[in-house]
Amino acid sequence: MALAAKRELVCFFSMMMMIMAFSGACMAATYNVGDSAGWTIQVPVDYTKWSSTNNFHVGDKIVFTYNKQFHNVLQVSHQNFQSCNATSPVASYTSGSDSITLKSPGNFYYLCGVPGHCQAGQKVPIKVNRSSASPSLAPSESALSGSPSAFIAPGPSPSSAPIIQSSKFWLVVTALAFYLIGYLIN
Repeated sequence: MALAAKRELVCFFSMMMMIMAFSGACMAATYNVGDSAGWTIQVPVDYTKWSSTNNFHVGDKIVFTYNKQFHNVLQVSHQNFQSCNATSPVASYTSGSDSITLKSPGNFYYLCGVPGHCQAGQKVPIKVNRSSASPSLAPSESALSGSPSAFIAPGPSPSSAPIIQSSKFWLVVTALAFYLIGYLIN
């Protein structure tokens, strides 16, 4: 293969890898609330601890999976979250598989409105950080993506978020390696 053709091929693959890496940087993560236990009081889950171990960004999704005969999900104010008051929710979800897109930075609060469940620990605070892909977004009162009746199927588990970020790192490293090889061939 001629040197010029090799150079063009290396440059083409380098550019493709860089495009893939940068487009991957805009991917949102999906987090299953409570991981494999889901949204429940049957299995002891420290939802506050679960939330604090995740790094939520604008565009990410949180998915509440539960038995809809025994639970629900209510988005509430901070004050109502602290007192487990479910009487005036900001939003109510009852499908058993509620997917909520985090649309703005800020603190958001969710609890189960079934009497006694919030007091038993079925409540989760979600701190949403500004996304690097959309720095011009300003904080707002709601992180909802449309009506509570609009649901989508759950995506990958929360453990996939670090894998996605790790993959992005290696895509960038690979792209830079291809670029340097192309440069050295010149």
